[in-house]
Amino acid sequence: MDRVHDLPPPAGDDAAPADGTAPDDAAHRDGVAARADAVAAAPLLNCLLREVARPLEQDGEWSVHRLPGGRLLRVRGTRRPAGAQVRADGGWRSLDHAELVKLVVEELTAHTGRSSHELPAEIAASRDAVAAILAARARATPPRGLYLRSEQALVTGHPHHPAPKARGGGPATAWLPYAPEAHARFPVVLLGLREDEVAEEGDTSALDALGEAPPGYRLLPAHPWQLDLAGGELAPAFADGRLVRLGATGFPLWPTAAIRTLYTPERDLFLKFSLDVRITNDIRRLWRHDLLKLRRTDKATAHAFTAAQGNAAWLGDLGYRTARFAFEELAVLVREGFTGRLPPGTEPVLCAGLVEGFDGSPLDRAADPAAWWEAYLRAVVPPALAAFADHGVVVEAHLQNTLVAVDAHGTPVQALFRDAEGVKLLSDVDRAAGWERLVYCLVVNHLMEMAAALAERAPGLDPWPAVRREIARHDLPETAALLASPTLPGKTNLLLRWTGADGADARYRPLANPLAGG
Repeated sequence: MDRVHDLPPPAGDDAAPADGTAPDDAAHRDGVAARADAVAAAPLLNCLLREVARPLEQDGEWSVHRLPGGRLLRVRGTRRPAGAQVRADGGWRSLDHAELVKLVVEELTAHTGRSSHELPAEIAASRDAVAAILAARARATPPRGLYLRSEQALVTGHPHHPAPKARGGGPATAWLPYAPEAHARFPVVLLGLREDEVAEEGDTSALDALGEAPPGYRLLPAHPWQLDLAGGELAPAFADGRLVRLGATGFPLWPTAAIRTLYTPERDLFLKFSLDVRITNDIRRLWRHDLLKLRRTDKATAHAFTAAQGNAAWLGDLGYRTARFAFEELAVLVREGFTGRLPPGTEPVLCAGLVEGFDGSPLDRAADPAAWWEAYLRAVVPPALAAFADHGVVVEAHLQNTLVAVDAHGTPVQALFRDAEGVKLLSDVDRAAGWERLVYCLVVNHLMEMAAALAERAPGLDPWPAVRREIARHDLPETAALLASPTLPGKTNLLLRWTGADGADARYRPLANPLAGG
């Protein structure tokens, strides 16, 4: 696990990129631009093909699809499609990124009968963000430990979102210093919050250990980007003494894949902040209604994992602190770290990082991919199903909320889950809806992506019989239907954003079920 001695020295702005070229070299810039186009196109194509296109045929290395307006589109590859071409004048014409966005706009307008000005701008901003990230990574020093490298690996990000790297439309100079993909690490601002303005629940004692507040005040850490976004809204509170500035932490915190959740190896502690920026489908604010139910949800989830057989762990959200006059804007959530939760000799790795790929990834060095996959499934699948079946807890077990602890050989031996905000309790939601959400998060978002990444690295390996066997071991009323169903629920992120639907208003499109017919 990353501890304080694993922290590298800060990267200088003039550090050379790994390939030895100067960051301002024209050829280097052109290379970054071309790679940014390719990286940004892959998830957009995934969305277009999954949500509105109809597959027609496989023509050598190309898969051909019919779009809603009748045009034919072909791409190379499956997990990360590339080389998009449209049929025109009896031949195939290649599309650059801007032309692909134009095609998407035309097809979605025809398909839905409505237009959107917001989404095309988000898609373009996401592509530009990828270019800024790639350029910054070339100058940055990555963290030494596997855990933080896995958290900061997601250059592509969500593989089925049209604009996974959009950062709210602001200039790169505003957000790049806080971007995990750019290997950022930075101190957080320490504020003093007048005691009569404190709103908190749960165990927030870790916040008081970050510094020293003057008499009559409590410590309130703040994300520097969020303070910039809040702008003048907080000026009256600073003017009348409800808030005072106390400097910053004397150590850096590292942004994780979630961007607004930071980790400090110094304290083995996670802090999750509000961030008034749209990232994927949602404005990433700590909403009041989620904070008010946090303790109940976390307690139920922690109990489910404590009572379960096996060694899976829950990284609990212990409590929150905020200001009464800026309840959501200044909220900070305390999440426990890894101490006492990892088997001896193991270190955690983010599952989304395994799919994206990073230097030293355990998936890349698996000597026996089939055995590695079976160990992975034994770690990840049983605790998520048991929480649902035995305790009515629907864990949001997607790639970004799931970690695996790996041993010295890179073999998974334990799963760790996080984020009470995304957990649903069957006491609050219909069981069928809860099961659909679990299937989407665990099977579609998680196992389908991991299986595809594994199959790329181990040609000839069919990963799905092992998944089927693992799920079949669990005697739930729903598992037999899952294994027999011809389809799985695929979330339609492109259509959600095109229609301006709320991020929590999940809509699903049937996908072919690789578990069926085994």
